[in-house]
Amino acid sequence: MDQTHILLTSSFSSLIFLIFLYRFLIRRKGRNPPPSPPSLPIIGHLHLIIKGPVHRVLEQLSSKYGPVMALRFGNRPVLVVTSPSAVEECFTRNDIVLANRPLLLSGKYLDYDHTTLGAVPYGRLWRDLRRITTLELFSTTRLKAYMGVRHDEARSLVKSLFQDSGTKDFARVEMRSRIQAVSFNIVMRVVADKRFYGTEVADYKEAEKFRDIIRDVFEISGASNPADFIPLLQWIDIQGLNKKLSKLQTETDTFSQNLIEERRSKRRNSSSDEGKPKTFIDAMLSLQESEPEYYTDDIIKGNILTLLLAGTDTSSGTIEWAMSLLLNHPKVLEKARAEIDEHIGHERLVEETDLPNIPYIQCIVNESLRLFPVAPLLVPHEPSEDCTIGGFDVSRGTMVLVNAWGIHRDPRVWEDPLSFKPERFEGVGNANEGYRFIPFGMGRRQCPGSGLANRVVNLALASLIQCFEWERVGEELVGLSEGKGLTMPKQDPLEAMCRGRQTMSPVLSQL
Repeated sequence: MDQTHILLTSSFSSLIFLIFLYRFLIRRKGRNPPPSPPSLPIIGHLHLIIKGPVHRVLEQLSSKYGPVMALRFGNRPVLVVTSPSAVEECFTRNDIVLANRPLLLSGKYLDYDHTTLGAVPYGRLWRDLRRITTLELFSTTRLKAYMGVRHDEARSLVKSLFQDSGTKDFARVEMRSRIQAVSFNIVMRVVADKRFYGTEVADYKEAEKFRDIIRDVFEISGASNPADFIPLLQWIDIQGLNKKLSKLQTETDTFSQNLIEERRSKRRNSSSDEGKPKTFIDAMLSLQESEPEYYTDDIIKGNILTLLLAGTDTSSGTIEWAMSLLLNHPKVLEKARAEIDEHIGHERLVEETDLPNIPYIQCIVNESLRLFPVAPLLVPHEPSEDCTIGGFDVSRGTMVLVNAWGIHRDPRVWEDPLSFKPERFEGVGNANEGYRFIPFGMGRRQCPGSGLANRVVNLALASLIQCFEWERVGEELVGLSEGKGLTMPKQDPLEAMCRGRQTMSPVLSQL
């Protein structure tokens, strides 16, 4: 009996040893893994990324270990890419291979088990959602249809500031909440024909609930979650993140379902929306009528939340960074204002159709996105099969992070990279910058809303420059420290001294 037991134990130990030998020696024979810093047992390199903003930590590591670098976050292999040539390889030759997204805990709850445009694995559902959002939200036809919405919200921003400042004395104004109101209202009106910010809100209780939910979603989405990399922590749930996500899912689900039911009701009484452009929810409900089992309410609700998160904080954050940079560089602000005065004058407000005639505004936006990209690490990718990047072997299931922030500030890529110089973009378009300027990502899973975002940001910024004089609150430069969150917000909300321009007073008074 004892001999049998010893024999079985020995055989089992030998089997384990052979499996280990196969996985870690034989399978890796001939492989060329990327360089990697020393790691710790179990947690891998997680201890390194708690030392500061992740994009900064990864850039420092890449400067030592190379532009294609391997890390391990818990049990998850990670590849960090920090060079234009490697990015080009990722999103040309390996574009389809890298079209998947890593499955994260937040996606289980807030993305309806990874069925939204941003989180869904590459396949039929992703292709269908991409096609729908492109046609119903981001196509040239749809962007033109909702031009009036963008004009309304830009004028609402100008009106609010003019009421608080006038044209006589400078008034101290807080900008973040005002800018956020513009981007949120634009997206909500396109999605569901509703406004939740400002004075012209139909249901203040509903608007307050919406703002609370969005604040909580951004807060919990921006928090790091070790359980995504150490599965045991999902069972223990020390941070209570599972409970928080579950509670937040219930709140967002109820809110989004109410939006859907309201649009359903209005579709039955189509005369109530006569003359208005079709909303995104309307488009999804039309598809649901033909394929109810495929376009479920959960699919619609998940993508409502995705559009709100991806299309709002990113635009408002870019405007806030751009205004902060302009306050620190008054000569750039003067040059932009002179261009607007020359091509538009003082007898009317700038309109979206004017933007091609004031290209320096786009240069300012591009330079702001270069220095402060709202997605500094883009959205993570995951290869569906083994591949090579930069001559190194990358295994299926690796989380691939593209450090756009690091590339945008690389002195080997940009001359004087830390300086704010919008002139570097004069005479060139985004497409001509290739893979060294990637604020919206690249490849088939790049941000589909870049056209809308550019229109919102350029119009709002041009309106602020045309209508007001701006100064810093004190003599010190505006702080440019980065806060926590997925979209790299400013650490301190922007405050500035604002006064309506005398030359624009007749137009502003009519608002």
